[in-house]
Amino acid sequence: MARPVVAIVGRPNVGKSTIFNRLIGDRLAIVEDKPGITRDRIYGVSDWNGKSFSVIDTGGIEIDGEDAILKSIRVQAELAIEEADVIVFMCEAKSGLTSSDEEVAQILFRSGKPIVLAINKVDNMKRTEDIYEFYSLGIGDPIGISGSHGTGIGDLLDAVVERLPDKTDEEYDDDVIRVALIGRPNVGKSSLVNAILGEERVIVSDVAGTTRDAIDTPFERDGQRYVLIDTAGMRKRGKVYENTEKYSVMRAMKAIERADVVLVVINGEEGIIDQDKHIAGYAHDAGKASIFVVNKWDAIEKDDKTMQNFERNIRDHFLFMSYAPVVFLSALTKQRLQKLLPVVQHVAQQHALRITTHLVNDVVSDAVAINPPPTDKGRRLRINYVTQVATKPPTIVVFVNDPSLMHFSYERYLENKLRAAFNFEGTPIRLFTRRKSENEG
Repeated sequence: MARPVVAIVGRPNVGKSTIFNRLIGDRLAIVEDKPGITRDRIYGVSDWNGKSFSVIDTGGIEIDGEDAILKSIRVQAELAIEEADVIVFMCEAKSGLTSSDEEVAQILFRSGKPIVLAINKVDNMKRTEDIYEFYSLGIGDPIGISGSHGTGIGDLLDAVVERLPDKTDEEYDDDVIRVALIGRPNVGKSSLVNAILGEERVIVSDVAGTTRDAIDTPFERDGQRYVLIDTAGMRKRGKVYENTEKYSVMRAMKAIERADVVLVVINGEEGIIDQDKHIAGYAHDAGKASIFVVNKWDAIEKDDKTMQNFERNIRDHFLFMSYAPVVFLSALTKQRLQKLLPVVQHVAQQHALRITTHLVNDVVSDAVAINPPPTDKGRRLRINYVTQVATKPPTIVVFVNDPSLMHFSYERYLENKLRAAFNFEGTPIRLFTRRKSENEG
């Protein structure tokens, strides 16, 4: 089931990114250590009092052109209204209430969405008194916080969690494979949905962003049930939206959260651009099984090395997703389309694969025997035992004498050995190192 979405909205320089990092804690370190991830981070996951939710920092979205700042905050507000379940509206005590704050407040207030009003940079007792003027916005009690000192963050999270909805929609049986299509506008996601289904179920146009919403389409093929989630592009609302592809992030994230398998659709005619790396990275961070789908393959002049060269290019650009298979096809002509669903089914099985503890330990023991961990200042990492604790994605905990001795390169070596033994094609593996406590067997 999809996590609720919390969006942080506010004018520039109120500290949105600092609060974003506070809310998601150290989760960034888990995913950003990987090589090849070179993207701005505006999405994360937070947990508070047993409730998990996605957090979007709208400050990570850029707008070009005249009146850029005013357009930016207005569009952020509209975007949050459209996609978020709860909105954190951030102002700051130092500069006080501004006309921009008032304009955004009016837009948010009219939406009827739950709003938490957070006043940042309340760094001392004098600043505490500065929050009272924000009552005039008419959107509830302002919560004084300090991104730099971390004060008030617990109160903010309490208020957010209190307003989160109870998600009861879109439940599917466990045997249904949920497939999300993500990618830049106009790479052919809706055309691919239609090609798979064999009928015009989704509006298709050459104009980027013509699909109105994420659409669930259940179907069955060869005894396997699927649900296609087409994220498509953003709604077309003038030049501001047309010029900012990052606005597809919120919708894509909602679909990714709900999916078992993510199809990262790339336009074969245009090749790979940085935005493809941004989009694919979200599927990787969410721990989803993924497949690169190179669409419009019919429109490319080919020789016997074209496919091989394109795949090598994908591997060079997406070092952090070397596990994801590549499928070349054409939604328009249905060329090679029949190859897609068997790969979807295979990576879904790999994503849900559970390996018994003794088999995992055997593989890791052999790996250590072949290549023992290096010493660090005379101390050597000792691996006590290994166990898989979760699936979707396969999550493995390595219990050791001292987690600080586990070097990233050795962790990567163990992951490669596990992949060689058990395949895990199409799915990331999560490896966590923990200290073995005294009372563990």
